[in-house]
Amino acid sequence: MQASQKHGISGRSGSFYSQPVPEDESCQWPVLNIEHHSCSDDGSQGMHFSGPTYCEQYRTLESSSATGSFPIYNSPSTVSFSPEGSPVSQQDSQTYPSDQLHSPENGHGSPISGSCLTDDVNELRHKLRELETAMLGPDSDILDVHEVIPRELNKISLEREKWKQMMEVISRGDLKEVLVTCAKAVADNDILRAEWGISELRQMVSVSGEPIQRLGAYMLEGLVARLAASGSSIYKALRCKEPASDELLSYMHLLYEICPYFKFGYMSGNGAIAEAMKDESKVHIIDFQISQGVQWITLIQALAARPGGPPQIRITGIDDSTSAYARGGGPSIVGQRLSRFAESCNVPFEFHAATISGCEIQLEDLELRPGEALAVNFAFILHHMPDESVDTQNHRDRLLRLVKSLSPKVVTLVEQESNTNTAPFVPRFIEALNYYLAVFESIDVTLPRDHKERINAEQHCLAREIVNIIACEGAERVERHELLGKWKSRFRMAGFTPHPLSSYVNATIKTLLENYSAKYSLEEKDGALYLGWMDRALVAACAWS
Repeated sequence: MQASQKHGISGRSGSFYSQPVPEDESCQWPVLNIEHHSCSDDGSQGMHFSGPTYCEQYRTLESSSATGSFPIYNSPSTVSFSPEGSPVSQQDSQTYPSDQLHSPENGHGSPISGSCLTDDVNELRHKLRELETAMLGPDSDILDVHEVIPRELNKISLEREKWKQMMEVISRGDLKEVLVTCAKAVADNDILRAEWGISELRQMVSVSGEPIQRLGAYMLEGLVARLAASGSSIYKALRCKEPASDELLSYMHLLYEICPYFKFGYMSGNGAIAEAMKDESKVHIIDFQISQGVQWITLIQALAARPGGPPQIRITGIDDSTSAYARGGGPSIVGQRLSRFAESCNVPFEFHAATISGCEIQLEDLELRPGEALAVNFAFILHHMPDESVDTQNHRDRLLRLVKSLSPKVVTLVEQESNTNTAPFVPRFIEALNYYLAVFESIDVTLPRDHKERINAEQHCLAREIVNIIACEGAERVERHELLGKWKSRFRMAGFTPHPLSSYVNATIKTLLENYSAKYSLEEKDGALYLGWMDRALVAACAWS
């Protein structure tokens, strides 16, 4: 089943087909006819394409002056008007007999000029301008055939070239090329080419195929959702959810197990926190995206084994109501799990749940207490905060300034190394294509392609991000990744300074990667750690104080 059928997504309903056209020097691309009868959310009628094809328009343009479909005025020195008002040449207008030119029937007995209107070419042009201004308004221009025809021919030539390029790309069967070409058609609002590309893509993608086919299925749905303006609703519907059976791991936790991206980020953050808190007796951790809470299992274990005994640990877990609903309950459920685990490790533990969006957090929501050493964790969450390109309040930078005012001992940052925040649509589409293809390839070496849980995990945890990046704009586009260089600028502007990562963390992560594919890469650069797949960096981690 194709992804669109699975989700019930159809950007536009109606018929779509291609008909061959007899070879003609004036037209060499297929005639496409499409009818839409769907309605938009506001109840307005959908698009309906009918009428002449591109070829017919081309021929109509050539013959328009002959059929009188619109007047074209050329050089006034060679054009005049017959008594019936039809355009004739100057030579023809002078063939009238002389008695007609001097006939008393003209009302005054005065001779009519050879042009029927005036002998003065400038006066004729002036009268035409007056007539045109009266009919079309003062800003109109007399149509010039030498300008109109070349301009229209250039448009037709450009359209022909676009169709030719799409046909060539499709004939080569390169799925990446077809995806990008279709995205360009969507960006140009070229509905015919976009619908044709989508129709071809549906035959090339599969949620159980090769990595590019699986990714292509979700990128295709992103394009369909963009055309249908339904990206936001799809993004919300595809939230990671707990499977119905308690025996199964959550989809997010499955990704956590089969690829090292989350473990890398959590281990990097925990190492920095453990190092900063090694001499503290009371520790308060503010996690801006508590998610399943799995990050803190290893930290609780590490602090439990600390010489001299563990500190008192309090975690404030922040999670918005949408995530809480998807999980089947608020962050308090995560707190109960962590409390039971801490108790098993003999670690004094307390959990405070804050069910609120991160961009709405205020100082009073954090319940700070004197005498506690503070650590703040931003793991895969800051890119969800609206910045200056979305909201005048710029919550992304506001949060960093708020956290800096709390004087934390350490702040950890883990983010995808991708640039999808302010990039225009087509570059953003290509960036997402390259980034997520590396992710899908890394998953492919771990689980079989027909593995049901793998399909569910990719659908609910990765497809939602992809659809949002492609289909949404403005405040509805919440997947807004930035490269680490940009994050560093934001942290420095907020007053932070780099906090060195523990060398022990680097060694531990290298050991972790030995359990995965040799194609994973780990690089330490400028005080940050980068985890990648082959030559593509995918996740970056660093710490600040």
